[in-house]
Formats: sequence, C-alpha cells, structure tokens
Amino acid sequence: MGQESVPKELSYNEFLGYVKKYHPLVKNAQLTLNKAQADLMMARGAFDPKIEVDYAKKQFKDKEYYSLLNSSFKIPTWYGIEIKAGFENNEGYYLNPEHTTPMDGLASLGISVPVGQGLWINKRMADLSKAKTQIKLSEAEVKLEAIAVLYDASLAYFNWKKNYEEVQLYQNYIQNAQSRYKGIQSLIEQGDKPAIDSIEAGITIKNRLLSLEDSNLKLAKAKLELSNYLWLDNAVPMEISDALIPETQLESTIQETLKTNSLLTESNTLENHPKINALQSKIDILNIERKLNANELLPKINLGYSYLSDANYLKDFDRENYKVGVDFSFPLFLRKERGKLKLTKYKIQEAEYIMDVERQQLSNKIQAQKTEIQSLERQLAIIRKLAQDNKTMLDSEERLFSFGESSLFLINTRENNLVSAKLAQISLSNRFYVSNSELFKIMANPN
Repeated sequence: MGQESVPKELSYNEFLGYVKKYHPLVKNAQLTLNKAQADLMMARGAFDPKIEVDYAKKQFKDKEYYSLLNSSFKIPTWYGIEIKAGFENNEGYYLNPEHTTPMDGLASLGISVPVGQGLWINKRMADLSKAKTQIKLSEAEVKLEAIAVLYDASLAYFNWKKNYEEVQLYQNYIQNAQSRYKGIQSLIEQGDKPAIDSIEAGITIKNRLLSLEDSNLKLAKAKLELSNYLWLDNAVPMEISDALIPETQLESTIQETLKTNSLLTESNTLENHPKINALQSKIDILNIERKLNANELLPKINLGYSYLSDANYLKDFDRENYKVGVDFSFPLFLRKERGKLKLTKYKIQEAEYIMDVERQQLSNKIQAQKTEIQSLERQLAIIRKLAQDNKTMLDSEERLFSFGESSLFLINTRENNLVSAKLAQISLSNRFYVSNSELFKIMANPN
C-alpha cells in the first residue's frame, strides 16, 4: 500500500479548531459584539464637542436690513453640565434692539447646569452606560452562540466516529465469516461436514453484508453532516474525504479536550457563566433605566450663566456684563413618569426571578451531567470486560470446532454475541462522548 493511501486521522481537537476559526456561524456571532461596540461609539458621540454657526442676512433695494451671525462651541460633560463659548456679531438698519452687539462683536463664555432632573443621570449618560453594559451582554451571547455551534459540530463528529467503527466492525467479521465459509466448503468436500453447514455459513455472510451496507449508508450520511461544520478561510466549505478517519483514542482524550476532567473533580462556580453574565447585564441595563425613570420624577431646573465681553476686551473682566437664565417645568401628577418607574421595577424583579431559576437549573444540570459521566465510565468498564469475555468464548468454541466437538451454529451464536457486545460498546462510547459535550455545553466555556 502506497503512502498516499494511508488513512489520516482527524483528531477531535483539530476538528474543533477548524470550527472555532472558520465556521460562518461562529464568525457571525462575533458580529454581535462588533455591533455592540459600534453602539458604544455612537453613545460616546453624544459627548462630542459641537460647533454651531447660524448666519442670516437680508438685503433689499441697496439697503442692509440685517446681518446676524451667531456661533458657538459647546462641550457636553458627564453630569449634564454643558460649557459653551460663543460669538455674536449683528448689524443692520432694521436690527432688533435686543440683537445689538458692539462693533467688533460680542463674545461669551458660559455654563449650563441642570440642578434638578438630569444632573446625576440623563438620557445621554444612560445611553452610554447601557452601551458599555451591552458590550458585556454581547460577549456573553457570543460565547453562548459559539458553544451551540461547537456542540452541534461535536455531535456530528461523534456520529461519524460511531458509524465508522460500526463499518470497521462489520468488515472485520465479514472476513471471518468468509474464511469460515471457505473452510466449511473444504470440509464438506472431504466428507467431514454435512452440506447444510455451507447454507448456514452463507446465511451468516449475507446477514453481515446486509448490516455492512446499512452501516456504509449511515457513514456516508454522517460524513455529509460533518462536512457542514468544516470550512476554510473566506467561507470555503470543506468535504470529508475517505482518506480521513476519526480519532481512535478519543475515549481517553475527550475530557482533556473539553476540559471536563477538571469539572468532574472541582467545585464549579457560576459567577462567570455566560448565561448568568447575560442575565446580570440585562438587569444592569434595567437598573440604568430605573435610575433614569426615577430621575424624571424631579422637576426640570436648568441654570445658565454666561460672561459677556466685547471681542477686543476679553482680558478686562467686568462682572456686571453677564447673561443668566432659569428654565423650570414640572408635571403636576407625574402619572406617566411614575408608571414608567413601576414598570421598570417589575421588569427587574422578573429578570431577577429568571436568573435565580437559571442559576438553580444550571447547578442541577451540572451535577446531573457529572453523575451521568461517572456512571457511563463504570458502564464502559463493564462492557469492555463483557466484550472480552465473549471473545474468549468465541475463541474457545472455534478450538472445539476444529476438534469436531462443536458446531457452526454454536460458533455463529458466540460470534453474534460478540458482535452485539462490540456494538453496545460503540454505542456506549458514543453516549460517553455526547455526555461530556453536554457538560461542556452547560458550562458554556468555548475557550
């Protein structure tokens, strides 16, 4: 056999590496985080300094009615305070007296302070806080989405391995049955065995061929299913070739690959679990909403002060030149504001109840999964011993048959028992793999 035809093993760890790096759904999950980061950038934009220029001029029949220039530079700050620098230069025959400015223009430097609603929290501050929390929520959701893909991919890999091992098993025992058939025919020709034994040996071959054909069909479908999770860069799909085989020592490596070996021996904490983090982030966002709603119960009081000066005499401070203003508004019944606050509080309570239930369910699921894995490990030890005992019985029966002290019927019975035990071992190993991946999914740590 040439070197090119030697099967190459695709290890489970290598397979997961391909899925993590190239699968479109895993990459798509990352877009959730990218969108959250874009939202954060937008929320920070509310604190960007602004330049505003308002210019209007009216000219009619060679007469300048008015020329109005009003420019400002505003700097929003965290606690709703806004710093503003401005410059006005107005002139014209029909200029409104209140718009009159010195010849060189009027400069101003002022501050606006909300002393009621909007001082400790306002929509701009709330949006930025929620956007920061949304990053944490998105990080948790990315992990959960990636885990879901890795879990489904793992099931496809285990199904591929299960069907591959069944095909190998049937191919092996077909060869045994064919060798036995040839031996029986030789003994029949020599007169040592009745002709009916060749019929029985032929039936065994046909049954094995039927089982092999069915297993080959399942293996072909399993390969196609597995190919759904194999991609290359630039979203190029891969296909499992016949030269690739599943990992032979998966039973001894899967727990290290999924890091479930440490989960089985250590006490687990749910504080950093993505589901708990996601629910906590949602509660944090609702708490920001609650603070904003509570702030809306306060009256709106905005105080403004601006120092005014001729543009050419900014250094000469005169406290008599200023402009002040007070804006005040307050709804009498506050029914809308109180209703929003109550609704937000109910949403927080609902989210907290959901998190308590989720925490308890996760804890119970982890414990149940640990118990299942430990039970399957004990069952695997039993089934391996059972298969070995059936192999011993078959070998013994074949020796007795060679001495003329047994029958083909007994050999076939012993071999059928061995095949059934081997199939049960393959099925139990598959359950062991799935159970470990279930624990991996529950813990939701794709790293």
